[in-house]
Amino acid sequence: MTSSSLTPVSASFAQALLAAQQACGQQNYPRGALYVVATPIGNLADISLRALHVLQLADLIACEDTRHTQALLRAYGIDKPPAQMLALHQHNEAQAAQTVLERLRQGLRVAYVSDAGTPAISDPGARLVADARQAGLPVLPLPGASSITTVLSVAGLTLDARHPDGFVFAGFLPSKSGERNTAVQALAGEVRAVVLLEAPHRIEALATALAMLGTRAVTVGRELTKQFEEIATLAAQDFPAWLAQDGNRLRGEFALVLHPAPASLATGPDTRVLQLLLAELPLKTAVKLAADITGEPRNALYELALGLKDKAA
Repeated sequence: MTSSSLTPVSASFAQALLAAQQACGQQNYPRGALYVVATPIGNLADISLRALHVLQLADLIACEDTRHTQALLRAYGIDKPPAQMLALHQHNEAQAAQTVLERLRQGLRVAYVSDAGTPAISDPGARLVADARQAGLPVLPLPGASSITTVLSVAGLTLDARHPDGFVFAGFLPSKSGERNTAVQALAGEVRAVVLLEAPHRIEALATALAMLGTRAVTVGRELTKQFEEIATLAAQDFPAWLAQDGNRLRGEFALVLHPAPASLATGPDTRVLQLLLAELPLKTAVKLAADITGEPRNALYELALGLKDKAA
């Protein structure tokens, strides 16, 4: 996942580089292997010792943005000449991957990093990994920072008999409003937690779309691990107002957890309240009141109400 800026740190990484060499130097780092390296999502101190060692050791570093990665490397005291850097991003991945495969066949160690976080998860790198594996070349993961696991760790989710499957990763929802709303409606009955990502220029539109889920909880992670990090858990219907309270909340990258759907939605909305209201009130009014009473998403109740009306006709 991308990061708009690096969080500066004052401490020297000279000791970290030495520690990386001492801790990792005795391990085997085969030649002709592709190393998929996770990098910090904001705070530079979140780099792993093994990542530092491999980035020093690599004969070639393929990366989403060479300028960004050069700045990252220099922050750690690692200097790589331009000849040892290769741009590999979403617009050239297929072609650049072939260049990487050629270098791997020559016996070079190649590290791949995206701008921030773990490559190949809503970032370039998946095509490169697939091509390398298909060619029979070794691919070695170096785990580290990920906005997905970071936001999940502070969402306070617990697994139980009703939510045995944990969470699903949906990433970025469609940018067009109609498609985005359809995607949110599809999530209305999801009994698992859902991890979403969003950019600052689209966060208001996403908040508006999620608001249709009513009282369903959302944990919002903004600028995770950075200086102005902010984390809040609130009802989906309150998300737009929360953003509007502070103009700074429209800045930075977002990772969100849509908490599991209420128990009643695991088997479908409870129809009793809706049926009683429909017997006395117009459809839209009945749906609104049913949503207020039960806390269930208005769109799901509206679809149910239409079905009940059709059966009664």
